[in-house]
Amino acid sequence: MERARHIAEPTPSLGASPAVRVLSPDEWIAAGKALREKIPREQHGRWNGVKGRPDPIDLLQKSDIGRMKKLVPIRYGRMLQSPFAFYRGSAGIMASDLARTPVTGLNVQACGDCHLLNFGGFATPERSIIFDINDFDETLPGPWEWDVKRMVASITLAARSNGLSDAQGRDCAVNCARMYREHMHKFSRMDPLRIWYEETSAADFIESLPKALQKRVKKRIEKTATHSGSEFDLPKLAGSVGGRTRITDQPPLIFHPEITSTAGATTILDELFRNYRESLPDDRRTLLDRYRLVDVAIKVVGVGSVGRRCWIALLMSKGNEPLFLQFKEAVKSVLELYAGKSIYDHHGQRVVMGQRLMQPASDIFLGWTTAPNGRHFYVRQLHDAKIKPLLETFNAEMLDVYAQACGWVLARAHAKASEISATISGYLGSSNDTFDAAMGKFALAYADQAERDHAALRTAVRKGRIVASEQT
Repeated sequence: MERARHIAEPTPSLGASPAVRVLSPDEWIAAGKALREKIPREQHGRWNGVKGRPDPIDLLQKSDIGRMKKLVPIRYGRMLQSPFAFYRGSAGIMASDLARTPVTGLNVQACGDCHLLNFGGFATPERSIIFDINDFDETLPGPWEWDVKRMVASITLAARSNGLSDAQGRDCAVNCARMYREHMHKFSRMDPLRIWYEETSAADFIESLPKALQKRVKKRIEKTATHSGSEFDLPKLAGSVGGRTRITDQPPLIFHPEITSTAGATTILDELFRNYRESLPDDRRTLLDRYRLVDVAIKVVGVGSVGRRCWIALLMSKGNEPLFLQFKEAVKSVLELYAGKSIYDHHGQRVVMGQRLMQPASDIFLGWTTAPNGRHFYVRQLHDAKIKPLLETFNAEMLDVYAQACGWVLARAHAKASEISATISGYLGSSNDTFDAAMGKFALAYADQAERDHAALRTAVRKGRIVASEQT
């Protein structure tokens, strides 16, 4: 199978030969326009269940390899809840499908799992709240179209989950694509440093809302910002046991594996933290050194991540102030088979570097580590004023506003991490809505596919091919 390719010329280095000419923005845009002859924009709207498509259940079972076996039924229990929940847990299926769709050959740093619930609010190191992408487990250089297509299909699935019509879901998807296209045009004309500094603040997001919603959303953001973080997680996740602060078991979703009580546990943890510490800049190492490790446990998170080892570590300062860190297992991106291998051999480092490239600001404790058994992990704070969208409460108007915001920040993320935004903008056009309409068509067609795949999972569970747990 042919992999996604770069077709843009590399930017010459400072030491390049004088004979190498740097292309102007207009020339980059013209190169994008020329691509329309090769890949007409209308083609991106097609999805007909590509001939020879792999069995989606086979793909899901292959992705179970390496997961904690006792947690896999929880994964399927969560995916059974709705087609949208299934979609969240099946990034690998869609990666396989997207690899069979038309691509322009223009690669960016892709999120790899770009759906509505992988966006939200979080605190920057300066403690301001911004709206951006917040999940990068699958990040890898790849076609920009793949992120946009995964995004718009998630919009129509969310619309259906909320009882909205397909026309409403399609319109939200079209407006998301339009916002991506318009902002990509804006960013293509901006200086790289300005793009790097660009961010979508909570105030920007609130201002984009209908007047009737602004006050309510502002209040929720302010409440979350002041009642989020390790100090507020402590009473929910930990308690006193024998005079010691310990993470509270809440099986099957939070528990202490047997390994934590073995004689060699301390040695393993020391090595894990030593490796993690080495991935941090010197100033962050100094900050980390002011905390001591108190306890670790497994915590089940998300949908697609269920079964991957996700540890939470409780650290305390000398003043008994808590810090929760999340050590999340990192494996090959679902895009790798189709877009090529990462330049980073360590998948935790792949996630961290992709996140730093795409986000305007990242967690101060973001780093990576390798366990003694060779498993890769990336590390971040468990919660840091994270604000999740209450997607299930969205009416058509709120979904439309949210979808547009996601399109906006996705364009910024792609432009920040790539020099070919002008070529992408030239291909999309600054005023023509051809691509937007194609995304509306694709979103509905692929939502139908996800519903068929969800039905196939239900059948597989009913026939005993897949075991699903109700303890979700």
